[in-house]
Amino acid sequence: MMGWLPENVSTFGERIDSLFYLIYYITTAVFLLVMVVMVAFLFLYRRREGRPALYSHGNNTLEVIWTVVPAIILVILTIMSGVVWQDIRGVIPETDVQVKVIGKQFNWRIIYPGPDNEFGTKDDLEKENDLHVPINKKILVLLGSDDVIHSFFLPHLRVKQDALPGREIAIWFEATKAGTYEIACAELCGFGHYNMRGHLFVDSAEDYQDWQRENWPAAAEVADMREAR
Repeated sequence: MMGWLPENVSTFGERIDSLFYLIYYITTAVFLLVMVVMVAFLFLYRRREGRPALYSHGNNTLEVIWTVVPAIILVILTIMSGVVWQDIRGVIPETDVQVKVIGKQFNWRIIYPGPDNEFGTKDDLEKENDLHVPINKKILVLLGSDDVIHSFFLPHLRVKQDALPGREIAIWFEATKAGTYEIACAELCGFGHYNMRGHLFVDSAEDYQDWQRENWPAAAEVADMREAR
């Protein structure tokens, strides 16, 4: 496949990319066909001296074909897209890590629950613009906004969801490659929109535990106790 999309590092990204490229190839083929026919018609039916104009009401068979065929293609793409959407967003699987991501002008508040696994308690950890997750683990993101509409966009994981004030929207992903990736706001949210950028750190199991020990001693102690059992 083409390489001009960001590298896919999520479990469901390949299915989204396959749909994207299928639609891309279909529209490219239709575009080229239309251009070839248009150029051919410009040449074949150009004005010539001594040849009278030809008036035609059209061709009913051709009109039915170029109406029905695109309709069938659109229906098939709609069904395929619906199946992928339902599998990814219709049901959220059991997840390993949960975080809250709150958009505000102009940064991302990242909130981790403490060892009690509940938000809004004293052992919560809050960071700005830096989201750390372990590799090959399902991550639940509870998305919200403090002010206006933002759009939480992880291009490398094919995740994009509006963050709405007054609502909490659950999304999930599973990263398959360690590294540092961009968190962007894909919604024009004010004069500082251009600067609303964070980073997703996909850590190995060891690096994630080291990060917990450095930033979140209480949670690291609980993790160590669970491993020791």
